[in-house]
Formats: sequence, C-alpha cells, structure tokens
Amino acid sequence: MKICHKIIFAIFLVSLSMYSFPQKIVVAHRGASGYLPEHTLQAKAMAFAMGADYIEQDLVMTRDDQVVVIHDITLDRTSDVALQYPGRAREDGRHYVIDFSLEELKTLNMREGERTVDGERQQIYPNRFPSGSSTFRIATFSEEIELIQGLNYSMNKSVGIYPEIKSPEFHLAEGKDLSAAVLKVMKEYGYNNKRDKVFLQTFSWSEIKRLREILMPEAEMDLNLVMLAGTEEEYQWMFNREGMREVGRYADGFGPTKSLIIDTSLDKERVIISDLVKLAHDNGMQVHPYTFRSDTRGIPDYAESFDDLLRYFYFEAGVDGIFTDFPDQAVKFLSNQ
Repeated sequence: MKICHKIIFAIFLVSLSMYSFPQKIVVAHRGASGYLPEHTLQAKAMAFAMGADYIEQDLVMTRDDQVVVIHDITLDRTSDVALQYPGRAREDGRHYVIDFSLEELKTLNMREGERTVDGERQQIYPNRFPSGSSTFRIATFSEEIELIQGLNYSMNKSVGIYPEIKSPEFHLAEGKDLSAAVLKVMKEYGYNNKRDKVFLQTFSWSEIKRLREILMPEAEMDLNLVMLAGTEEEYQWMFNREGMREVGRYADGFGPTKSLIIDTSLDKERVIISDLVKLAHDNGMQVHPYTFRSDTRGIPDYAESFDDLLRYFYFEAGVDGIFTDFPDQAVKFLSNQ
C-alpha cells in the first residue's frame, strides 16, 4: 500500500472513531413493554432475559418522598386508581402519583395502558398483554435496581440502567427535588461515574444543566447525561451546529424522537436522513432515538419490515442505540449483522 493510501486509510479510521461509538446497544423501553405491562418488574426481568443492554426506568416521586418507576406523573392510564380511590383526583380529573403514599400505590393493580374512547376504557395496544389480567404492582427505583443487579450477579452479566427524571419542574413546584432523590438512590447502589453502566436522561434542558453544574458535583458524582428531545418548539434551537455544541457541553448523549432523524411521513422512495446524528457525534454525544415498535402503526411506510427500520437507523443513520418495546427483536437483528 502506498504511503498516501495509508494516510487516507488512517484518516478514515479517525473519522469513524469521531462519529460513532464501538457498540450498538438495545435499550428496553419501559422493559419488555411490548409483551408485559410497562415498568412492571416482570417486564424488566423479561427484558433482561431477552438480552437488552440497558433497561429504562421512568421515575416519579410519591407523597412520602419515595422514588417509584412509572412513566406518567398520573396513575389513570396504567392502573385502577379511579376504582380504588374515588374522590382522590385533582380538579383536572386525574390522579397524581405525588398525591399518594407508597403504601397506597402498592395496593393498585398496574396494567396495560388504556384510554377513554366514547366514554369507554380501551386498551391502547389491543394485541398486547390483556389489560386487567394477572397481578402487577408498582415498583420503587430501589426494588428495580436490586432486581437488575441481582440478575447481573446470578447470570454473570452487566446490564445497565437508563433512568429518566420525569417532569422535574412539576416536582419542584410541588416541593420535591426528584433529581436529588434519584441521585441519592443511585449512589447508594454504586452508580457514581461515567464508567458505570448508566445513562441518566430527562427532557428538561434546565435540569440537565442543574444536574451537571450543581447536583452531581454536590453529590460527588459524574454520570453520563442524556438530553431527550421531541418535535416541540422548545427543542428547535438544538437542531443545528451551534445548538448541538451547546448541548454537548452538558450532555454525553442525545435522545431524539426517531422522526427527527428520518421523517416518518416519508415513503421508501423519499427517505432523507437528517444531519442530527452527525452533529451529535461531532460534539462527543451518543445518539439513542426512541421509540421503536413492531406492532400496530409501529413501522413507517419507508421501511419494509421492523428489521428494515432497524437497518435504516443503526447503519444508514448511524445511531448508537435505540429504545424499543421489543428488545428481543432488536437483539436478534444486531446478532445477525
């Protein structure tokens, strides 16, 4: 090989190291939530068994300052709270986690997500685990960490956690510092620095900065932070070179909704991949988009199958990991590459 070719090849290798990370990962979105009710310990154990690299925990605080694992700050979509605690809703008709003690929450039957249509409750994903079947309970953050760490020990694995601080401004307005409470629990279980298998995420830009500049230094912690982003106006400033440079000053990862990378309204003849992944990589951040589903309405028109969708994102767009309700399918896809 001539010297000039060697130089070109070396530059190519350097560029790869700048714009990608060595391992493609699978994050179990709310556990194996395509098969079992989201955020139940059963769904987390199933995700572990399916080979997920990380398992997600959405975190909310109770009235008595316990950190529990549930996606919404309200209970109505995924529990029978209205039946068990009539008269406990706020003026908006919803029951808030923060208005209940842990003891009260432990009495609830957790279930597959439901919504009200024409005055009747309907399961959002009708082909998933039947709502109201079996028995599921809400779990604390500590209980879930102990499950995952116990399985890591008994199965000689190293599955990571991927907690999300839900609605931090809401909690602060209610007099509760959720982020500080989350850090305290994590430190108790040995998650202290960027070498530990944990990503800590939130949709709040102000909270990302508070975590990096105030809360983590005070707790003597230095964790990998992920800035989540949707299509809302509040995130638009991030989607350019200057914005990504600013985000990269505080965050180690970027978690956009997948339509920000490939527009879900496109068909296979018009697939356009945005420059968002490259911008994040240029600023030292991994990219973990959400959420990948293989069931009802989960596969956009531009992809021929779920595997095809994964191929677009992992290898065409170059993301470093994905959030999926079906971790077994993503694990299988990567193992076949």
